[in-house]
Amino acid sequence: MLKMEKFINFIGKFISLMIPTIALLMIVIIVARYFLGIGLTGIQELVMYMHALIFLGCAGYVHYKDEHVRVDIFYREASNSYKAKINFFLSLLFLLPLCFVVGYYSIELIYMAWKIKEVSTEAGGLGFVYIQKTLIALFPITLLITLFYQFIKNKWN
Repeated sequence: MLKMEKFINFIGKFISLMIPTIALLMIVIIVARYFLGIGLTGIQELVMYMHALIFLGCAGYVHYKDEHVRVDIFYREASNSYKAKINFFLSLLFLLPLCFVVGYYSIELIYMAWKIKEVSTEAGGLGFVYIQKTLIALFPITLLITLFYQFIKNKWN
């Protein structure tokens, strides 16, 4: 169980390091375009890939840290045991099916992208769009790992 927690934390912290990298790359893109007259399509696409990695890869980490968006009308005043029960029930009701639906429907998309080695349609774009499409699988995988960890933790604690 400790390994799962370390893995979740590693993923979240590793991926969060990309945020300052994106900021630096955006500065490079702006300087190149507006001051040097150079278009950097490949770097623009790299920033897009990094955004995808951040949002899809950190979903499980954000859920683990309990930092996701929620409407706190009733939840705010509730006891910790009530909050745990609500989190467990709503995760089973909404999050678990979402993981399976996204995972199921992304399999063929990812498979076809790898089969044809899909490349960017932009001139000067990156030649590995199939890797970006593979990032879709991170969303259900990281969420399922986090949910599994939280179910075990809540059951035995």
